[in-house]
Amino acid sequence: MLFSATWLRGLLYGMAFFMHGAMAQVGDKVPLGDWAIDRTEVTIGQFERYVRATGTVTRAEKEGGGFEYGAGWERRPGWSWRHPDGQAAGVASRAELPAVHLDFAEAQAYCRWAGGRLPTGAEWQKAGFTELRDAPPAPWVKGRTYPWSTGDSPQGANTSDTDPWPRAAPAGATRQGVNGLYDMGANVWEWTSEARGPERRTVGGSWWYGAFNMKADVQAFKPADFYAVYIGFRCAYDLQPQDRNASKTRP
Repeated sequence: MLFSATWLRGLLYGMAFFMHGAMAQVGDKVPLGDWAIDRTEVTIGQFERYVRATGTVTRAEKEGGGFEYGAGWERRPGWSWRHPDGQAAGVASRAELPAVHLDFAEAQAYCRWAGGRLPTGAEWQKAGFTELRDAPPAPWVKGRTYPWSTGDSPQGANTSDTDPWPRAAPAGATRQGVNGLYDMGANVWEWTSEARGPERRTVGGSWWYGAFNMKADVQAFKPADFYAVYIGFRCAYDLQPQDRNASKTRP
């Protein structure tokens, strides 16, 4: 199939405009009453600023690489938050991709550095499925609980079904969902503070699964010391009264 130069220029312009708009969302906090949650999953770029400030070296970096599921869980040499899928030396990963290969404690440490914490399972679920904004834009309806974090269907999420993303999608690239949040379903699993013995609940599903793992009632607990290419996170923040009426930004 042949494409005209005009069509290609239009496509490139549209992609550039879209990415500029999407990247503007990274770092936003969405206030939901007396607390707030990140609009997007924490990105490689955000985690890199934390590493520069604190000197953190993650377990995946120290222990030989993160995990991917193949014939069971397999360690992938060189895979870490810096290079989620492995990459040639000197080639930078996209800063807007979600930071993965981080265990529960590493995710929690980042959130504390950023002035927040990991959300509880109940907080995450309410933010992801019940529209809480006072005046949400159409088609969202305040107070309604949706069957999917993307609304009435899972369309637009990054799952194993046919979509534009073969693996993780950049922050803000998928369909914006309930409460104006991105990727509360699919893309990468997200850590919460909900505990079951030594395990912590992960929520939302990932690009490796179909849409069924996006459902609110999915109970997916993982060892707190586990890290893999499919698991990332976002942070929650307890707001002071003066902070409750405006979205804030963070590193």
